[in-house]
Parts: sequence; structure tokens; C-alpha cells
Amino acid sequence: MAIEARCALAAVDFSVSEAGAIWRPASARASGSAPGRITLPAMTDAVLLGMPTRKPPRVASRAGRSYFVRTYGCQMNEHDSERISGLLESDGMVAADSAIEADVVVLNTCTIRENADQALYGYLGSLKAEKVNRPGMQILVGGCMAQRDRDVILNRAAWVDVVFGTHNTHRVLDLLDHSEEWGPVAEVWDETTSVEDMPSMLPANRDSEHSAWVTITIGCNNSCTFCIVPMVRGREISRRPGDVIGEVTRLANDGVVEVTLLGQNVNSYGRDLDVNGRSPIFADLLRRVGEVDGIRRIRYTSPHPKDFREDVALAMAETEAVCEQLHLPLQSGSTSILAAMHRGYNGTRFLEKLAMARDIIPDLAVSTDIIVGFPGETDQDFQDTLDVVAAAQFDSAFTFQFSPRPGTPAAEMEGHVDRDVIQERFNRLIELQNRITFDKNRLQVGRAEEVLVEGPSKKNPDVVTARTRGNRPVHVDGHFDAGTFMMVEVERAAPHHLHGRAL
Repeated sequence: MAIEARCALAAVDFSVSEAGAIWRPASARASGSAPGRITLPAMTDAVLLGMPTRKPPRVASRAGRSYFVRTYGCQMNEHDSERISGLLESDGMVAADSAIEADVVVLNTCTIRENADQALYGYLGSLKAEKVNRPGMQILVGGCMAQRDRDVILNRAAWVDVVFGTHNTHRVLDLLDHSEEWGPVAEVWDETTSVEDMPSMLPANRDSEHSAWVTITIGCNNSCTFCIVPMVRGREISRRPGDVIGEVTRLANDGVVEVTLLGQNVNSYGRDLDVNGRSPIFADLLRRVGEVDGIRRIRYTSPHPKDFREDVALAMAETEAVCEQLHLPLQSGSTSILAAMHRGYNGTRFLEKLAMARDIIPDLAVSTDIIVGFPGETDQDFQDTLDVVAAAQFDSAFTFQFSPRPGTPAAEMEGHVDRDVIQERFNRLIELQNRITFDKNRLQVGRAEEVLVEGPSKKNPDVVTARTRGNRPVHVDGHFDAGTFMMVEVERAAPHHLHGRAL
């Protein structure tokens, strides 16, 4: 877990690792002579990077300073950003409304979205002038792109102060200390070595007072050829059941009424644990979380279709707090494409799993993920996807056009599909799914539904946005506090939301 630290002194470079510090003067680098080893005087503990030792509690050292966190990507990143914000606030900092107003700016990056690199470096470019005007401003880049690119970020954006990866989020304050004393630093760990280092063990500053993310696993042991998650998040590690239940209990005591359990593949939860001679399973965890007083809604994301089994469906049906909502990623309906993706099922098997879940869980709402234009996808492969989508009747779908991610097997595959072909197929898929979603929403008209208020509508302050147990957004006229449960009658349907009247 070595790091490269660029010292602010122009004529000196440091290469710091667990073994110590290596110093090379500029003249030695130019001549190619061997580096000399020195002992660095009066260095703080932050210089010994990459060593996950337990430290006494910090004394808040940044009181009066402000921070701003910008998050790219998935729910896991949103959860990590809450923890980063919590760390910064534990050091005395307060949140700013924008990067321009902040003393510390954190960019929590993603590698999944297309053009993620351009989005990051474009935003970093916009901060460069601000950094020149305010030299005391500190810029940190973390998350999945930082994990993947490591030193590349400092090479392309030398005004960045700290680069950290997905496995050492807990080191943010130490890295800030280091950058203030020694200059820009990149520290990226290859893996999480302890559950104690998981972001879930850190303080949090949540955007919502009534709803919270709870990580149950990090990393992934699957080998989907399009996915970069195993590279940037590492092998799968499960939290012990008691730790999860303890966090949920604390959240409930703080007024949280809804939790979403997070993992790259929640169905494989517990396989790496030994609790009294057996491995805990996800279905048992669902039931235990459902026993926590005060928690009225439980969601989770995401299961893997190949691992989704009857015991989880039964736990959903038999645990009152677990919502009748399932996100089950299809990705493709073609047997050959699914095999090339290493998904471990085919379209027929997927539909069988879906039918099983709907048989067991009444009124189940189902969403999915679909990729269009995977390498080698033929017209027939795409038609197979349309056929499965039509048969599955998803309530909603997150649809993506394939774009290669460097470092993934799919990026090196032959048979990449022409972009115009991908776009035409994508449009057809969107048209089909939009029809299905609208039809599903029309079926809700006239029903009485329990909803949880999320807050005022972004478009109309006299309307609130709420959400059903099936995760359908409902707009309701009136002023109601976020976190309020109420009954509504669905009066009309729109393509992607419902309108309701408070009862």
C-alpha cells in the first residue's frame, strides 16, 4: 500500500512507503544516480501512510473552516460521501453550499458512467482558477476513479491536494494533515484489510433525517465482464450481523424510519463470515432488521439474479417492514450475450426467478438494469432482450448504452457495435419500457396507498413528493413534513409518476 507524495519543495521528491521514506534530490534524478535514504525529522503520524492502526480520538483542528462534497455515481458513493461529510464535521468543519464558498472540496468519483473522466477533469479545470485565487483551498479526489487512476489524477491536475481510493476513506483527515504539511499526496490501498476500515464505521452527515443507507457488504466476487467494480472496490467483505443491527438500531433511535441495505450483491451476504459455526444469510438479516423498533420500511440493492432464491422472497413477504419492491438487474435477454457477460443465467431462468418472487410477494414492484450494444450483440440478441422485457413487465428500468471501461474484459472484446445502431436499439427499448411503465402506473389509479413524504417538489413548493412501498413517486398537493407517513388516493397517472390526494 505504497503512496507517492509530492513535496512542495521544488528540488525534493519523496517516495513514502511502509518501509520508510526515500529522498531524491533533483540533481540525483537528473544524473540517474542512486537515491539516498534519510530519516525525516519532526514528521507527523500522517506521513506513515497505509498503516491501519488504531489511534486515540482526534482533537477537532479545523473549526470555522467549510467543506463541499460533490458525488458522482451510485448509492454506494452517496453513502461514502455521507461518511466523508461526517468525518469533516467531526474535525470542526461546516458544510458550504458550493465549491466556490468552501475551504475543502471533495469530489467522490465514479467509473461506471460514460464520460466520467471528462466530467471530473472538466470540473477540476473549473476549480483551478479558484485555487489560484485562494491558495489555502484544498481539493480532494476520491472514489472509484481515484482507485483506478491513482497517480494519473495528480499528473493531469497538479492543483489537486489529495487523492484517496475506495479502501481508505477513513484516512481523509490524516491525508489532509499530510497535504498541509508536505504538499500533494496520493494514497490508494489495494484492498480493505479490516471491517473497521469500512466507511460504515465512520460518522455520517446524512441528507435525509428519515431515510438512511446501511452498507452490509463492500466489494464483489463476481466477474461480470462489463463491470469495473471488482477492480475498484475489491473482494467482497461482509459486516457482522450484530454490527448491521447495531447501526440500524442507532439510526432508528435518531428518528430514521426507512433504511436501504447496500451491497454489490446482497444475496451473497455472509458467505465470508463464521458466526457460531455457520455463515449468516441475507434472508436472516432481512428478518432481523425488520425486528428493529421504529424501522417501518426496508429496501435493499442490489441482488444478483443467479443468487436470488426463495428464502429471500419468503423473508420479504413475511417481514412487514420489507417493502414490496425488488431491483433485479437483467442486463440482457440474449443467452449468448449473458454468457459473454458472465452473468450465470439466461433469459428463461431470469423469468422463472421473477415469477417465483411475484408468486410469493403480493403486489411486487420490479425494476431492472439493461445494457444495449454489448460487444457482439446482433439484431436477434437485441430482439431477445425486447422479448424478455415484454414478458417481464418491469415497473421501471434503468437503461444504458454500452461504453467500454478500461481494465474490463468487455473493453477488449471484438465485435463492438456501431454507435448509430446502439442508439436506434436504445430508442426502441426506451419506447417499449415507457409504454409498460405508463400502463403499470395507470393500474394504480383509484388505489389507496401509504406513502412516505420525501419533501417539497423541486418544481412546485406547494406540492410534496412522496413514495409508495413499491417505490413509485407520488406528487401530493399540500404542505407535509419530510418523513411523514400518510394515506393517499391515487387520482391520476403520468408516464413516470403518480398524482395523489391526501386522505
